[in-house]
Formats: sequence, C-alpha cells, structure tokens
Amino acid sequence: MNIRRLLLFILWTVCCLNAALQAQNYAKPKEGDGVSTFLRRHGFTSRNAQKEFLEINKGKLTRDGGLILGRSYRLPDGKATTDKGKENTGRKSVEEPLFGEELRHVAITSHELDGACLYLVSGHGGPDPGAIGIAEGRELHEDEYAYDIILRLARSLMAKGATVHIIIQDAKDGIRNDRYLSNSDRETCLGQAIPLDQVARLQQRCDAINRLARKDKGKYKRAVFIHVDSRGQKDQVDVFFYHSPGSKLGKRLTENIHKTFERKYDKHQPNRGFHGTVSERQLYVLKKSSPAAAFLELGNIQNERDRKRLVIASNRQALADWICEGIVKDFKQK
Repeated sequence: MNIRRLLLFILWTVCCLNAALQAQNYAKPKEGDGVSTFLRRHGFTSRNAQKEFLEINKGKLTRDGGLILGRSYRLPDGKATTDKGKENTGRKSVEEPLFGEELRHVAITSHELDGACLYLVSGHGGPDPGAIGIAEGRELHEDEYAYDIILRLARSLMAKGATVHIIIQDAKDGIRNDRYLSNSDRETCLGQAIPLDQVARLQQRCDAINRLARKDKGKYKRAVFIHVDSRGQKDQVDVFFYHSPGSKLGKRLTENIHKTFERKYDKHQPNRGFHGTVSERQLYVLKKSSPAAAFLELGNIQNERDRKRLVIASNRQALADWICEGIVKDFKQK
C-alpha cells in the first residue's frame, strides 16, 4: 500500500468513526414524544440535562417548545442515568422533573400498585384556560388547579409503584403550594402544542393515551380526567363523577373513588354528608380513550365554598390522596 492510499484509508477511517460518534449523540423523537419523554427514553432525567438539551438544540424546536418528527436532535453530553421511565417495579425511587426541583425525587414507599398503568389528564390547557373564577381580584383558571392536583395524584401513585403517564405537561410549573396559582398557556400534550379547536384538542390527548396504552405491558390500565366546573356563584356542589356508558371497568373505578370520598367525608366532616354523584355520560374523552376511565369534576370555581377545595394546597393534596386511595382499592379488585 503506497503512502497516498494509506492516507486515504486513514482519512476514511476517521470519517467513519466521526459519523459513528455523531450518530450516538443524536436521536429522532417518536410520535407523541415531548422533550421530557424523549430524554427519559435515552436515559436523561435531570433538570440540568433538559436545560442542556434545550440550549444545544436552539432553533430546532417548535414555537411552543415541541419536538418535530423526523428531525435529529443532539443529546446532552452529560452522563445518562439508568432511570429510563416510570415503571417502578422493584425500585426504591423514581425521578420526575415535572414535580419541580424540591419534589422531583419520589421514594417508592410500597409496591401495592406494581403492574398498574395510569394515564392522568388535567382538563384544558395551552390556549384554553377552561373555567375562570374571580377571587380577590385574581383570575383562577381551571387548567392550573386541575394540573396541580394531577401532579399530586401522579406523585402519590408513583410512590405506590404505579407506572404513571402525565399527558398534559408544563415544563415550568411543578407542584405549587400557592393559594392563587399563576396562569400561563405553556401546557403541552406530551410536548406537542395543544390545539385551540376543541375536538382536535380532545382527540390529541386521546391519541396520546391510546399510543401509550398499546405499548404498556401492564394488564391494569386506567385513565383519570380531572376538571373543575363553572356554575352560578350560589351553586355549591360536591365532587361528582362520570364514566363511559357500558364500561363496567370504568364504572367500577369511578364508584371506588366515589366511595372513598364518602368515607373521608364521614370521617372528617361527619355532620356534613357527601352528595357527589356517579353517572354515565357520553363525553368525548371517555368514548375515544381505550383504557377504562373516570372523569371527575372537583367543584364549582364560581362558588366561594367550593373554591376552598382548590385554593388551599392541603385540600388539593387531600383530593389527590383520596383519588389515589380509590384507585388502589380498584386495583386490588382487578
């Protein structure tokens, strides 16, 4: 081999190695991936990794910070962790950046929900704030309070070993203890911009749930939708529940959560009683999502007494814990 051929061979080898290294540092998102989901699949779960990813991929994201299918994204240079998902079986802890810096690490305190797959959806979001209430001159948006309770519910479920998918996400707002939650339109559906059109918005989240449900291996798959109602200021209502007509598993899940609320009210407010109802309803998300589902309306955002259920952080946590307890009861009946 002459000198020229040797140099060409060395150059070709260097180019191949460089291409291989580049391929290892880049990846393409799958349909439905948001930034957090995409990074977790490649082993990056820290907030620093997410910040680095956003910095090195400036100009490659959508205006709302979403990923574009078919486009290659550079992965962070930091070391990947071994935490690539939220399947908590056999693990002592799980990390979820969506909960915020102080609460991102979740200790697995039991494994009573091992094998359970939950798909949690907070109502509205993005361009649609949902119901709006006014308190002390502040606007209270349904999507912010529903989201905070969904995050609290997700954390409670993860602590019991469940695999949890948070469908509507806000990369900035973690679990908050403020009375009046700040409003934004940053929410995405697994990283994708949320459409303003109602049908498109609802179909998007159903599609996301169904894609994930097809991939999940667990036999117990349930969706939970959380909303806040809007009625006249004098109309005080308890939490009420819907399930899809004809769905035996959806009815059972909804009734188990409802019965948990009844027990809690009997214990904590024995003279008050609980008047929340369970009924069938032809709601779009209940019809179009494949897992059995429960749909909760947490109260009337226009009513001062109902708002205490929302604006007091300990009450938001109680709602999440009670819903979690109802899910545990349902899972044990599987």
